Amino acid sequence: MAGYLTTHVLDTAKGCPAQGLKIELFRVTDEARTHLRTLVTNADGRTDEQILPEAEFQTGTYELVFHAGAYLDATGTPEETPRFLDVIPLRFGMSEAAHYHVPLLLSPFGYSTYRGS
Repeated sequence: MAGYLTTHVLDTAKGCPAQGLKIELFRVTDEARTHLRTLVTNADGRTDEQILPEAEFQTGTYELVFHAGAYLDATGTPEETPRFLDVIPLRFGMSEAAHYHVPLLLSPFGYSTYRGS
């Protein structure tokens, strides 16, 4: 089985997918970050393509950066300065060639993640 990475963002405060949220993917090697791609979530809160496709998959350490503050601003969440959650970095490891799904459950004052399927 070839490895690949997907993600999904749900706005738990509104009870819907988080559409229009910018996500960046970085590969991390000895604390150096290499930007691989930037995608935006669709109406289902997913990206239109795998965030790390099979052809580019390598085991190692990665970081997904979710631009939550800009999403919250765009969706009419009441403003605060500074925003409690702005940029959310999630650093994780992929140790085998498999499907890794790293979702984000988001609200203005908290988030959670897990390895999904």
